[in-house]
Amino acid sequence: MIIGGSKKAVVANIEQSVATKQFNAKVEVGDPELSPREEQTLLQDHLVATTHLNYRFKNVLARSLMRLSTDYLNRHTKIVGAENLRHFKGGAIVTSNHFNPLENTAIRKMVQKVRHRRLYIVSQPTNLKMTGFIGFMMNYDDILPIGHGMNYMGKTFPNLLASKLQQGNFVLIYPEQEMWFNYRKPRPPKRGAYYYAAKLQQPILSCFVTMTTEPKMDNDEFQQVQYTVHILPLIYPDPAKSVAANSEAMMAQDYRQKVAAYEQAYGVKMNPEFQPGDIAGWRG
Repeated sequence: MIIGGSKKAVVANIEQSVATKQFNAKVEVGDPELSPREEQTLLQDHLVATTHLNYRFKNVLARSLMRLSTDYLNRHTKIVGAENLRHFKGGAIVTSNHFNPLENTAIRKMVQKVRHRRLYIVSQPTNLKMTGFIGFMMNYDDILPIGHGMNYMGKTFPNLLASKLQQGNFVLIYPEQEMWFNYRKPRPPKRGAYYYAAKLQQPILSCFVTMTTEPKMDNDEFQQVQYTVHILPLIYPDPAKSVAANSEAMMAQDYRQKVAAYEQAYGVKMNPEFQPGDIAGWRG
């Protein structure tokens, strides 16, 4: 499903970012921006709201709606590698490639298939300002917003993250940072997800989503695509290593696993240069 208008400018930005090796750059156009004060107020209001009974009611409603949406949007999604979670019972930080506003529903489908626990999603605070149905879901469907403030990211967010993981839940963090629409290749990750995994002594549940182009057109620019979620081997912190050393090692291993999954699924060697087939379904 395509959300938004034409993606020509986005695809051009992706091609330019690959050429300059800026693999974590923002490529979307028209995204809202927040001043530090606006962000702080937004995050504080959200945290206060989560303590109210009204929020809990809306959270249950949002989760029910997301379950229905997930089942519908992923009725053809395939899940492979479930054996990697056969004996796993604890919480974990999930990492995956970030290429579509709705691709997190594929990860949700995976979680539904392998276990009956909740999936929390780490999200940019600007998403809390969205309106309509999407805004409702962003505010009430198990979202953990990040921020830029030292106090929030140093104390508040780690405490929120730790509480969800200790309850045995999964938390999805996109280490590629920015969304690149329908981009097939894994991008070099940022260290944040692995820092928290190392600091909290929690494993990384490494995932990679591949896309198969279907004959039917989705809109004037894209053919429809179907997803396959690849569940890769869990990555554990080494108790003998420091947080910094662990985070670097876990990040490197996760990227290696995603590259290997990409090469096996698409039958090609990883090539960092931009190629015409890198945007799945693109016919713009």
